[in-house]
Amino acid sequence: MNGKMHSETGSGAFTSDGMRAEILNPFVHKLELDNTYDKIKTAIFTIILLPFRVIVICYLIVTAWFLACIGLYGLTEDDLRRAPMTGWRSKLRHSILWCVRLVVLASGFHRVKIKGKKNMVGSSREAPVLVIAPHSSFFDAVAIVCLGAPSVVARADTAKIPFIGQLINYTQPVYVWRDDPNSRQNTIKEIIARATSKEDWPQVLIFPEGTCTNRSCLITFKPGGFYPGVPVQPVTIRYPNSLDTVTWTWEGPGALKLLWLTLTQVHSACEIEFLPVYHPSEEEKRDPKLYARNVRDVMAKALGVPVLDYTYDDCRLIARAKQLGIPAAPACREVQQIRQALGLEKSQLELHICGSVGADRWVDAAQFTRRLGVQPASSHAARLYQIFQQKSSGLVYFPDYLLCAAFLSLQHEPLSHLLAYAYKLYSSNGSGRLTQAQFVEAAGKCLALCQEDAANTFQQADVEERGTLSYDEFMQFASKKAEFAFLSTTDGAVGTKPKSQ
Repeated sequence: MNGKMHSETGSGAFTSDGMRAEILNPFVHKLELDNTYDKIKTAIFTIILLPFRVIVICYLIVTAWFLACIGLYGLTEDDLRRAPMTGWRSKLRHSILWCVRLVVLASGFHRVKIKGKKNMVGSSREAPVLVIAPHSSFFDAVAIVCLGAPSVVARADTAKIPFIGQLINYTQPVYVWRDDPNSRQNTIKEIIARATSKEDWPQVLIFPEGTCTNRSCLITFKPGGFYPGVPVQPVTIRYPNSLDTVTWTWEGPGALKLLWLTLTQVHSACEIEFLPVYHPSEEEKRDPKLYARNVRDVMAKALGVPVLDYTYDDCRLIARAKQLGIPAAPACREVQQIRQALGLEKSQLELHICGSVGADRWVDAAQFTRRLGVQPASSHAARLYQIFQQKSSGLVYFPDYLLCAAFLSLQHEPLSHLLAYAYKLYSSNGSGRLTQAQFVEAAGKCLALCQEDAANTFQQADVEERGTLSYDEFMQFASKKAEFAFLSTTDGAVGTKPKSQ
């Protein structure tokens, strides 16, 4: 059990390695205080417990930060990469770690249970790399502390986090610059150098999933930490709490809400299990991706969860869809997977029927499958219908599904191409011209414009005051506005929204 967690599930699917799993959305976490008792308890502890914990935590973090600043004084970034700390700097590490362990206790994690046996790095260097999964929260730092603060592989921007950044620097981390095309190779080289070095480097700790999930499955492991071909020790982490206040995903509570709810619990539990050291075969040494998959399988079996081939790029896809306002954005990766299973991605049928939606836009399950030309008894089709089904009517608004499908089909094309299809979908009479209400609907679902901004944009673009706006007229207007420059890009990064004038 990982606490009170709800994941979106559906019909069965196969991962690439043949293991059966549910179609899950590992990037969604729903957290609600369902009963009066939880609400009253949270309110009371917000007043009497939260301030005390915050004061103690802040004091301890500042103390640890101050010690880290002393220990890092005079060292450059190159110095931290070149050799492990020795002498008084290494001994100071224990004092810093002691402070951070008190932070963990002050946060309410009184019940940290350790299972299995950690392999200690010595002259044999049996397991230079620690592999932790699933990665579901910033609270996974609890595991890092319990592991003795090994060198973490982390995003470069974590070094800029106030106070925390210096503590991470003291572990002599391997930083990853995700926007740097050479960062991946540089990271792999540094992991290999440390894993095979004869110097007394701390163990390298990696979260191979590369992003946070809801622990319903293990997603694709990045192969970077497996390139050295050295033995690794898998470490699993669980949070067996009745209320899951730690899971931090792309769709769900924000960091501040999770921090608040966790700090207002009397105590939080965490289980860390060391699995036996995994020694790669010769084939796995030659194929890091195979090595990563096999280690993932071992960890999934220990956790009792399935594996799914989701990646960090899938997270970016979901984030982009949410930013633009695409219908069913949190489930778009699942929609893509189902469309592949139904053959719709290959046929691109949705793009062909965008211009012929017709007046009957609300469809039931039978109409939905008939329009897509799929078997009505298909479990995949049923799940696809369920994702877009409106609770109030039980029907699907067909243009919304087609827009999501078009977004997935055109994700590597400029956003203006998607807008062209949106014009077809939300034009009721098929003229290709949108009224103000129709433009507001379309712009809210693929341009991330709120109703006020969309209405204002329509009025400015409708220079002839005809009450309708064509795609060409809007693009001519948008080409002169810097805030719409994102329409010509392929990354979907929305610029500054136009302000009402």
